[in-house]
Amino acid sequence: MKIFIFGKNPEYKDSNIVMLPVGFEKTTTYKKGTSKGPEAILEASKNLELYDEELKLTPKLSIFTDEIKIKDNQEDMVNEIENKSVKYLKDNKFVLMLGGEHTISLGLVKALKNKYKDFTVLQFDAHSDLRNDFDFERLHHATVMRRVHELKIPIVQVGIRSLSEEEELFIKKEKINTFYANDFNIKKIISSIKTNNVYITIDLDVLDPSIMPSVGTPEPNGLNWNQITSLLKEISKSKNIVSADIVELSLIENLMYPNLTAAKLAYKLLTYKFS
Repeated sequence: MKIFIFGKNPEYKDSNIVMLPVGFEKTTTYKKGTSKGPEAILEASKNLELYDEELKLTPKLSIFTDEIKIKDNQEDMVNEIENKSVKYLKDNKFVLMLGGEHTISLGLVKALKNKYKDFTVLQFDAHSDLRNDFDFERLHHATVMRRVHELKIPIVQVGIRSLSEEEELFIKKEKINTFYANDFNIKKIISSIKTNNVYITIDLDVLDPSIMPSVGTPEPNGLNWNQITSLLKEISKSKNIVSADIVELSLIENLMYPNLTAAKLAYKLLTYKFS
């Protein structure tokens, strides 16, 4: 797939990054529209300046944008993502996946488990996503981190401000490092990550709705732009970011700035990683 994003697209063999848009939307519970999120991020990326004013440089990013056939079933979709991502990782590509609903993260996490002996999932999210099931569905955007936990992969949660009593009890029982939105502390967050390798999953509703209204389930009292980018910057200095995803952009008609915000967040993450 040849899509203009963050500059000229190389051939696969010449790239070090694979951008993987996955517009899967099956279990969204509040506001629909995440299936169009990846396309909107890619389109908005055409309007980004490539020079980073914070770091005073233009990062050298060699990005190949692939495509994936959307499945109707959650399990089939997760398996498709895992199978494709295994190849990317074997070829030493950094995979940045764009969603779509949060369920898709499980596929890339499972692929990473094939390559890395240990890594931590750093979850930016308004919701803990630790339910055992939702409406009798075990594979759901509200259960995705419970499924990750079952793979014996450590999780650190940031920006949480909405969860069930069941999830709160599970967090305490399993001793999951959860940093609520009103307890944001970069040093504490980084010190809680015990592995060198880190997978970053960003549900855009981690941001306050005043910054990011275009999400499936907005929640007040979210993180601001400087908080999330400052943490990403420090993580890139102290840890090895092995892969990432940005999910849950749910379009609002005629409201364009959230799309650009999501695209710029993707660009910042890659800039920190590769500069």
